Amino acid sequence: MKNILVTGGAGFIGSNFINYILSQRDDVFILNLDKLTYAGNLENLKPVERKKNYQFVRGDITNNELVDYLFKKYSIKHVINFAAESHVDRSILGSEIFYRTNVIGTNVLLEASRRYNVEKFLQVSTDEVYGSLGKTGLFTESTPITTNSPYSSSKAAADLMVQAFHHTYGLPVVITRCSNNYGPLQFPEKLIPLMILNCLKDKKLPVYGDGLNVRDWIYVIDHNKAVELVFEKGRVGEVYNIGASREMTNMEIIKLILNKLGKTEDLIEYVKDRPGHDRRYAIDSTKIQTELGWKPSFEFETAMESTIDWYLANKTWWKRIISGEYQKYYEVQYGNR
Repeated sequence: MKNILVTGGAGFIGSNFINYILSQRDDVFILNLDKLTYAGNLENLKPVERKKNYQFVRGDITNNELVDYLFKKYSIKHVINFAAESHVDRSILGSEIFYRTNVIGTNVLLEASRRYNVEKFLQVSTDEVYGSLGKTGLFTESTPITTNSPYSSSKAAADLMVQAFHHTYGLPVVITRCSNNYGPLQFPEKLIPLMILNCLKDKKLPVYGDGLNVRDWIYVIDHNKAVELVFEKGRVGEVYNIGASREMTNMEIIKLILNKLGKTEDLIEYVKDRPGHDRRYAIDSTKIQTELGWKPSFEFETAMESTIDWYLANKTWWKRIISGEYQKYYEVQYGNR
């Protein structure tokens, strides 16, 4: 049985990954280490919380003593690092926590992995490390890293460190860089759940700039299937881009949500753009498709509809999420725009 340390497993992508893997396999043991920040939610993991091959530990990946203890106690030989501060807007408001978690935390995990002879270390990264595209072209694995936000720079720094540990120490690492995820359990600071919940409350939909920024969207389960495949079969030392080749402007996404929920475009409210807002991202997934045989299995329209339906069916989940601290953040971010 593989003993896998999954960090950040109470967040959106991490919890979906754990739920998916443990619904499919009983040949792995997953130790979930999560600090339970504002975006971490143990409710996300109810389907697996009683499984014998799952264990949750609340803790910070920057805590050397704790990480060392967990590697030793649970004989960790595999690591999948989802843990990250991930919201660009929050990194603009205050960057320190992004560098602490995303850079220092990754270093702590790498050092422990080196000490305990880990057999595979998978770093979950982002296409944002590549910067911004013009109207044409795609990000490939050889696209130069050109970061434009504190968030993306912290992720790029972590990626470079992961590669350095492979080159210097021979640590068996792989890196995945994915496009924008959507699906159930996503914290409502991100575009799609934010717009869904505002629509449900007949609240204005804050649209940055002209709303024509382009992102490549992928359903979270497709992403996690790709992560599993790279973890099992990806070549050590390599980077794999993951995307579904579905480019959409923010405005197209918003209008789709409005239409699905029977709302009018009167709810749209243009607000001041965020500093350094990248114009377009688009992923070339040729490498993972040709080398590992991965391809997205969910159609965008179908997956988006099921995502919206999930939020409609899980009001108790998101009503707890959007109270308290989230409201304070929302006012800081959008109140004066």
